[in-house]
Amino acid sequence: MRYLPFCLLLVLTAGCSAFPDVVHQPQFHNPFPQLSRVAVLPFYNQSNDPTVDQDLVALAYYNELQAIPGFEVVPVGTTKRLLVASGIALETPEDFQALARYMDVDAIVEGSVTEFDPYYPPRMGLSVRWHAANPSYHPIPPGYGLPWGTSEEEFIPESLVFEAEFALAKEQLKTQSPPAPDEEARSIASVSLAAAEAILDPSAEPEPIEQPAESVPFEGPVGLGLVPPPQLPVDWPDPRGFVPPAPTAERPPARPQNDPVLSHTRLYHGNDAEFTKRLANYFYFRDDARFGDWQAYLQRSEDFIRFCCHLHVTEMLAARGGGGETRVVWRWPIGRYDR
Repeated sequence: MRYLPFCLLLVLTAGCSAFPDVVHQPQFHNPFPQLSRVAVLPFYNQSNDPTVDQDLVALAYYNELQAIPGFEVVPVGTTKRLLVASGIALETPEDFQALARYMDVDAIVEGSVTEFDPYYPPRMGLSVRWHAANPSYHPIPPGYGLPWGTSEEEFIPESLVFEAEFALAKEQLKTQSPPAPDEEARSIASVSLAAAEAILDPSAEPEPIEQPAESVPFEGPVGLGLVPPPQLPVDWPDPRGFVPPAPTAERPPARPQNDPVLSHTRLYHGNDAEFTKRLANYFYFRDDARFGDWQAYLQRSEDFIRFCCHLHVTEMLAARGGGGETRVVWRWPIGRYDR
């Protein structure tokens, strides 16, 4: 025991170099096996900066997406050549779906740069939509696939809880909002057309009149803290939609739609504290041998763009069950090895 103070003195003399750095590295994966083969189109430039390199942004998004386990991403150059060869003019959501089928991919990524300023503090806005080749794949909202109603629910970050609650409330309010004038006109026109067709074709059977929706029992996860009213419309979204359904013996019927299956829009600022914190962590695990610390990424536009794409991809996946347990990394300070 008389040697303990001497050992303690040695440790204190060595300072921080006697202890390793303990850093948590975020882990991400593809939570959608049905969307594993993906193609990325050149990004549109909707910002005020005409010098934005659209191919550079697409390449950065491609690289960060390809780094996520579970994805096979078609090279951007190949995507551009196949787009020209297809002859498809990308004007409607159906065109993007048709292009995805032509390219034999599960989904095609359409993105836009909504804001860009390379000067400090740099900022960049990204809006991305994924169009599935199969039109029966429906939009996947934030919160889908997260462990609602389980013991792991308490570990869901508050930011993801808010995003899921907001997305759910947005879809619920669609069923409670009165129709806009153009929607009402289209509804009246469709009813008039059906009546005219019935007059022209007396043999046609009349459409059955829908009965008022009965009360729907609420089951499943209650993690969102939302209690449905006793009477619900037929298309009322509830938190049960956040939990993937169990497999069925038969394939479900086709229900085509044209909305993107994934959508994510963000604006990143280079002087935001959370942004710089995540940038420092991103830089730590890259072992970049170039001069400068993570602050240099804010000065180099190409590095800044790539990190924004990294955040955009990982945020979108993490909000839908694509975030895994962090990897604990122990590293000794490099000063220990200096001679």
